[in-house]
Amino acid sequence: MSDTYAAAGVDIAAATRAKHLMAASVRATHGPAVLAGMGAFGGCFDAGLALAGIEEPVLVASTDGVGTKTLVAAALGRYDTVGQDLVNHCVNDILVQGARPLFFLDYIASARLDPEQVAAVVGGAAAACRAVGCALLGGETAEMPDVYAAGAFDLAGTIIGVVGRAQLLPRPDIALGDAVLALPSSGLHTNGYSLARRIAEAGEGYDARPAVLGGQSVGEALLAVHRSYLAEVDALRAAVTIKGLAHITGGGLFDNLPRALPEGMGATIRRGSWDIPPIFTYLVERGGVAEGEAFHALNMGLGMLAIVPAEDVPAALASVPEARHVGEVTATAGVLLVGV
Repeated sequence: MSDTYAAAGVDIAAATRAKHLMAASVRATHGPAVLAGMGAFGGCFDAGLALAGIEEPVLVASTDGVGTKTLVAAALGRYDTVGQDLVNHCVNDILVQGARPLFFLDYIASARLDPEQVAAVVGGAAAACRAVGCALLGGETAEMPDVYAAGAFDLAGTIIGVVGRAQLLPRPDIALGDAVLALPSSGLHTNGYSLARRIAEAGEGYDARPAVLGGQSVGEALLAVHRSYLAEVDALRAAVTIKGLAHITGGGLFDNLPRALPEGMGATIRRGSWDIPPIFTYLVERGGVAEGEAFHALNMGLGMLAIVPAEDVPAALASVPEARHVGEVTATAGVLLVGV
């Protein structure tokens, strides 16, 4: 039967080998709250143990993917970073509501399973989970030759986190004049890759090393790992009151910052108040991308935005030196870019 299934394009042996290769990295993320993980039909997590001491615990869930960044990884034959991207993206998405991660599940699908490739992707996810104290509780590896193009793969994940009800973000007391702080991105993170790939592939390609990138190749810059901001937000929380957070992902600055603001309020963001990573300069100039489109499709160096009281800015910047004061909350809905 397995020979017939293999003839149809599904290799059960490859799936088994992939699971064997990833087993150690997955189990290294498990703590005492994991009762059943890899190999079980469903992961089991001791909620009582994990939620102990949290008053009125609220579970926060999010599902996301890394989009067409997988095509850049496939073009470069490098698969150890996109799993990190996936976990960190999801960690940041629940972080904006004040939640800390509990456990994560991943999904990998391709036309043909390559056990070493799958193990590299999952190994990256496991490393990112360990870094934030999150269990990689389970997942799915699917081989679907009639759905995916040869050489392509898809990657998605679901995260579950928790926050005490009183600590949910955004807070209702965001006010006019509150400061907007930026935590820098490491690059494109996991958004804007359809645009970036078109520009790179129409130009010098992924191996090109334009002067603006300082010796780094375009492909290397595009595969820079999506940052997790858990540690930086923890440092800010310890120093000041965080009223809101915005993860700058799909939709860029213009679509994501308003999600953290009360209805009717907006923000003014000052150009030149943060450093824009060179990869954005390359893409904007090479692709002739207008500023409005760039800030809609790309994060432009703004990875996470935090809203804090204006009087707390010095303490906030002292607690996280790489943070930048980039703007203020205003009475006009939307985001306005001002300055040079």
